[in-house]
Amino acid sequence: MAVPPHATVAERSWDALRSGTSDFLSLLDAHLGVRVPGFLAPDECAALARRVYAGRPFWSSDFDGVQFSLGRAWYTHLEQDREDEYFAHARTSDAVVERMLPGLQARLCEAISALVGAPAVKREGWCGPGVHIFPAGEWLSHHGGDIHFDTEGLSEAHCARRSRALTLVLMLQPPESGGALRLWDVTWPGSDEVPGSALRAPRADVEYRVGELLVLDSYRLHQIQPFTGTRDRISATAHAALGESGSWEVWF
Repeated sequence: MAVPPHATVAERSWDALRSGTSDFLSLLDAHLGVRVPGFLAPDECAALARRVYAGRPFWSSDFDGVQFSLGRAWYTHLEQDREDEYFAHARTSDAVVERMLPGLQARLCEAISALVGAPAVKREGWCGPGVHIFPAGEWLSHHGGDIHFDTEGLSEAHCARRSRALTLVLMLQPPESGGALRLWDVTWPGSDEVPGSALRAPRADVEYRVGELLVLDSYRLHQIQPFTGTRDRISATAHAALGESGSWEVWF
């Protein structure tokens, strides 16, 4: 089946995007996502990955050890009925991320601001950007992640007005093989249920490179693919939504 032009992934350099001269949101609307190679240098990613491992005592274990995070992720707490714990420990979560990965949260907020041409600040009371660790040789590496939209953190008001919302994934350590993010030409239909017909839509698999940033519309259907090898998949994630004030709220 031929893939229509809008069901492809665009690629732009970070230098071109951060200048603010391009209409990034229009570019994103015309594609399944936008990949930004070279957002971080490989040696910087390697240093950050080492710091992630050094912070292992502070990792959050989710779904009985299927995955871990440095910093608290909203969707994992929501799906495990731990919402109160998420908000109660938001400041501690941010302090841990800042201690282990100094400046990373601010850097991702600044990246969002540069892309959308508007202020981007951490969402009040929520955890800022954090890191997901998917262990090699464990359940997710064999089966892949859930097929989903990133709408869990959007408020009823966000959804009612279909506020612009972005997901940024920064690859710090890709697995040895596989682990791509599959993007479908399907957006959130108003329900988190995924119709079977959606999986027959055109799609693209994004194979990450070290230091590459991938930006997708949070309403887009996507899934982490299985991976092999002995290297864990480690990525930093930030979610952002446009607020009524014109600034963007950022969380993990």
